[in-house]
Amino acid sequence: MKAFSVDLGGTHATCGLVEDGTLLAHETIDTNRAKSLRTVLPQIVDAFRRLADSNGLSVANCFAVAVGFAGLVDSRAGRVLSTNGKYEDATDIDLATWSEQTLGLPLRIENDARMALLGEFYAGAARGFTEVVMMTLGTGIGGVAMMDGKLLRGKHFQAGCLGGHIPILFNGRKCTCGAIGCAEAEAAGWSLPLVVKDWPGVSQSALSKYPLVGFKELFEEAGRGDGVAVAIRDRCLNIWAADAVALVHAYDPEIIVMGGGVMQSASMIIPYVESYLHQYSWTPWGDVHVRVAELGNNAALLGAVPLLSES
Repeated sequence: MKAFSVDLGGTHATCGLVEDGTLLAHETIDTNRAKSLRTVLPQIVDAFRRLADSNGLSVANCFAVAVGFAGLVDSRAGRVLSTNGKYEDATDIDLATWSEQTLGLPLRIENDARMALLGEFYAGAARGFTEVVMMTLGTGIGGVAMMDGKLLRGKHFQAGCLGGHIPILFNGRKCTCGAIGCAEAEAAGWSLPLVVKDWPGVSQSALSKYPLVGFKELFEEAGRGDGVAVAIRDRCLNIWAADAVALVHAYDPEIIVMGGGVMQSASMIIPYVESYLHQYSWTPWGDVHVRVAELGNNAALLGAVPLLSES
């Protein structure tokens, strides 16, 4: 099965041409933090046509389009329910009709983190497991779940896809979702600069030389022994690990797959989270495995085939 897939993030859209478990080609579009999805859709169509042409295909040679969207999605109706500040017009767009009219192809849409889990389940680190949680650590924090080999969705499509919005601190920061102290509000890419800015002694830290501190800079300076960087890094590790415990208690997985840009530091993060889980999660049946995602930024693209194959 050949299909088009697109991973719609806040700053870019990655378009792919997939065949079964293989990503034949992909292209990334800079969306410049576009507020309007309508302005991005023509660029996606053009990218799909270029990908097909570069592989000696026409659009008609593809089976369908799969879309991973960074928000709440009604996968049955093919509609975006809530965007949390990204592509604010998306809830008003009938994407299935758009796809039929512009490409002549059916379309399915799913939350982007769920798409990534499908990809890892189908062709990556979660192969062979039926009870899976996936955490993605990047600009935000994603936490999605699978039970009996099927995505957990729920009546309102919020079940098992808001793992980054589990409250970690009841008196913490206000999150973009409106809640207080979510894991994402305390240890995600967007909230890290706020944490650093308010940290005691940061003006004497090596972190002060950076206009904007990301996890790359944080882990590098912590590795060099900067005290403030070590303290903030360890705080992030504890927040991620506590979030993982909450996800284990909620969804009873055999394995947690961890992905996202922060996993450039996987050699430190994976052992820490796994050790924390073994110490603090209530799993009398045994220990939950923790693995780094295998598919990287392509996981959501490769989730297209299993999504389109769902009955």
